[in-house]
Amino acid sequence: MKDLVGARPEPAFEITVDGRPVSALPGQTVGAALHAAGIRSWRTTRFGGRPRGLFCGIGVCFDCLVSVNGSPEQRACLLVAHPGDEVVTS
Repeated sequence: MKDLVGARPEPAFEITVDGRPVSALPGQTVGAALHAAGIRSWRTTRFGGRPRGLFCGIGVCFDCLVSVNGSPEQRACLLVAHPGDEVVTS
């Protein structure tokens, strides 16, 4: 535990979400970066159009689906963000 005292994260980087820059930290998931940026929902349900975003946060549900770098239906809560990632919400 002593090694963590004074620990500092690596510098932040940017990902693009629907054409807008969003800041992320190394090791942070796409879902965590969206949440930290104040983006709480990014898709809606088929029936009723109810907003969805992070729900379980551990990959059990599929509420946080996004497309990343052209790969559709990725769970944002499990996918680690990388510099330059292009995220498209539905």
